[in-house]
Amino acid sequence: MGKQYSEITDNHQQFIEQQHIFFVGTADKDGRVSVSPKGIDSLKIINKNRLIWLNYTGSGNETAAHMLATNRMTIMFCSFTEKPLILRVYGSGKVIYPKDNGWQEMEQMFPKSIGTRQYFDINIDLVQTSCGFGVPLFDYQAERNLLLEWADKKGIAGIKDYWESNNKLSIDGRETGI
Repeated sequence: MGKQYSEITDNHQQFIEQQHIFFVGTADKDGRVSVSPKGIDSLKIINKNRLIWLNYTGSGNETAAHMLATNRMTIMFCSFTEKPLILRVYGSGKVIYPKDNGWQEMEQMFPKSIGTRQYFDINIDLVQTSCGFGVPLFDYQAERNLLLEWADKKGIAGIKDYWESNNKLSIDGRETGI
């Protein structure tokens, strides 16, 4: 059944790169736990103990607030096809905003998008697999580009206004660093 590893193995990396969706989980010391599905081309494995996740502008910004407060993140990948598997990556890291050193380096790793809000640079301290026997089978159809199209329509000024009015505080009223 489940196994634990101190790093992402080559097999883990192949599995992660084949997934069209992943889930990000974070929590503050108190308040709500956030679990959010993610997709698009927004995750890169840098090495066996580090990954970068591009966080697009969205309705909330819980992950950033939680990372500023507790600096913990879990990313979960599930196989919805033939061979069942759940893979969780546990770690800590930092949030990188447009004003921060390192932003330009991160920007070069991903397709350019007006909706890019921040990056998360995650240091992995544990990788855990489990069977996934209870995860249903689904067929992948296509990426949804609605989020990217929405950001393009807003434009740079519109996105920054959106951040100001919707992304500065978490739902628990904590600062997000925007």
